[in-house]
Amino acid sequence: MDSLVATMVEQVRAAVADRTPLRIRGGGSKDFHGLALHGQLLDTRMLRGIVSYAPSELVVTVRAGTPLAELEAALAEQGQCLPFEPPHFARGATDSATVGGMVAAGLSGPARARAGAVRDYLLGVTLLNGRAELLRFGGQVMKNVAGYDVSRLMVGAWGTLGLLTELSLKVLPVAPGEATLRFECSQAEALRKLHAWGGQPLALDASCWLQDDEGQGRLYVRLRGAVAAVEAACKTMGGTRIDNASAAADWAACREQTLPWFSARAAHPELALWRLSLPATAPVMPLPGQPLLEWHGALRWLQAPESAGAALRAAARAAGGNASIFIAASADRSGASGHGASGQFDWPSTALEQIHARLKHSFDPSGIFNPGRMVRDW
Repeated sequence: MDSLVATMVEQVRAAVADRTPLRIRGGGSKDFHGLALHGQLLDTRMLRGIVSYAPSELVVTVRAGTPLAELEAALAEQGQCLPFEPPHFARGATDSATVGGMVAAGLSGPARARAGAVRDYLLGVTLLNGRAELLRFGGQVMKNVAGYDVSRLMVGAWGTLGLLTELSLKVLPVAPGEATLRFECSQAEALRKLHAWGGQPLALDASCWLQDDEGQGRLYVRLRGAVAAVEAACKTMGGTRIDNASAAADWAACREQTLPWFSARAAHPELALWRLSLPATAPVMPLPGQPLLEWHGALRWLQAPESAGAALRAAARAAGGNASIFIAASADRSGASGHGASGQFDWPSTALEQIHARLKHSFDPSGIFNPGRMVRDW
């Protein structure tokens, strides 16, 4: 155990003894999401650096406080990437997102529908639990399944189960071929196209449908894979091909939520940003305003008042999904709403919430890690 980790062990041990809540934080780029930010700060940014990287094995082990941009740059030098395109949500000249925060938040970018989610690429973790015990789960290869599912529990837990110190991730080569196609169509037409293409052997990687101020709907589809496969798909699908450099900037803006559709909410502080997770086959839903669709229809963003919550959650559950507030009304990316974090999680069932509560008690019996971040009671 190195001195930095040993210091954190002592900090957690003291917090348990004194019943002092701890707020685990890396770069703070996702402080806007969740219910509350409470506790004595436990900063992970000193835990940084790539521990090991074997490009030929497609595996990298990295400390949790390592800047996400630093890891992505190291992978890019070897022609590799994190295929799930994790959003950074960092603002300003300094990108503050960390690898630990990426795993704790569990958020994926435009390629999620094809590439999979963060949890699909997490091979192993080292974490400090609420008993000040340093635990290791999983490994550095896919076949090492000991504790594999325990590693996955950390994805999307928002630091409520423990302090991540080290993570092993599977990476993939950058696809040799890429193209983006644009189609002028309504939301219903876009969903029909995406559902039809989904049943064909096409290199579909990402999609985004939105409507401009003049009411014109546009569907953007990104193809990735072997050059021959991408070129063949372009001929089969039609549409207007977009310059790759221009398209790359737009996809990055979609991932980081800096597209004009997202930015327009700044002029309407009464609106929250809602996240609807649905089956991709869900039809057009009667929603207030026009949504932005990603993941071939499985992820739908909506700007609506918080008072619409009951109706939105009921509609989403009727379609087999759920709706939650991603950024609350009158809040920005910094969480500047007067009470710290501002997004709200949606528990699909009481049984699932109880399972989470039992996991919380097992990993953090004293309830010191990120109290109130996911659930007000713990």
